[in-house]
Amino acid sequence: MQKPAVNLMVKAARSAGNVLLRHMNRLDALNVVEKARMDFASEVDALAEKEIVRELRRATPDYAILGEEGGEMKGRGGNSRFTWVIDPLDGTSNYLRGIPHFCVSIALVENGEPLHGVVFDPLRNELFTASRGSGTTLNDKRVRVGDRKDLDGAMILTGFPPRERKRASAQLKALDTLMLEIEEIRRFGSAALDLAWVACGRADAYFEAGLKPWDIAAGALMVRESGGMVCDYRGNGTPRMDAAGPDTRPLMAANVKVGPLLQQRLVSTGYASAFDAK
Repeated sequence: MQKPAVNLMVKAARSAGNVLLRHMNRLDALNVVEKARMDFASEVDALAEKEIVRELRRATPDYAILGEEGGEMKGRGGNSRFTWVIDPLDGTSNYLRGIPHFCVSIALVENGEPLHGVVFDPLRNELFTASRGSGTTLNDKRVRVGDRKDLDGAMILTGFPPRERKRASAQLKALDTLMLEIEEIRRFGSAALDLAWVACGRADAYFEAGLKPWDIAAGALMVRESGGMVCDYRGNGTPRMDAAGPDTRPLMAANVKVGPLLQQRLVSTGYASAFDAK
């Protein structure tokens, strides 16, 4: 039986997903803004986030909210140890181009650590949920990370966010080395879904930089709760998930066999050092 907080998150995610689906047949008419270079948002992002916030505020008025579109909002009681971290549309570029790969991501974070997570893919009607200490489910069925033992034949996911283009050459060098061992690289354009897919074994590993808490809070919990590991490129723990933080945060997720091998390649090729303080 799902926890009450997860039930609330599922209701909010499905409401937001309905907003996304309703507007898919009028993409040409949407108002689109460029928040930063090649970083877009539309009125649908704002409408979906408004739907989520309405549901969450009604049940938990004292909790803080950190959202991609609305920024940080304090709860009625001021500072709270609980923060809702939400991305109403992860995969905006895909959505605006009619590419059918995007999702809604919601996490409840306690003192910087994810407590519950929901990732909802409205097109496939796939609902991923996770709670700390209770595992990860896909449409109410428990899932686990893949059981691959090395990089040979691995499917690895990554991304190339616009704010990370200055490190693109270092990333491409790492990919060049990896391609000698793995089966394939995929770039789907939704960090939250990438992590959920690692959690359920569809991919063996994922790595990307330039991430914000709303991109990864729910998905990172799912990977851990399905038996995987989540860390930065040098094996350190992830930063707090309830503050916007730096744009450069790198993240790697995999099962416990593939993860250390991937981490070694990211270090040996020099990609990890591209994030060292100068």
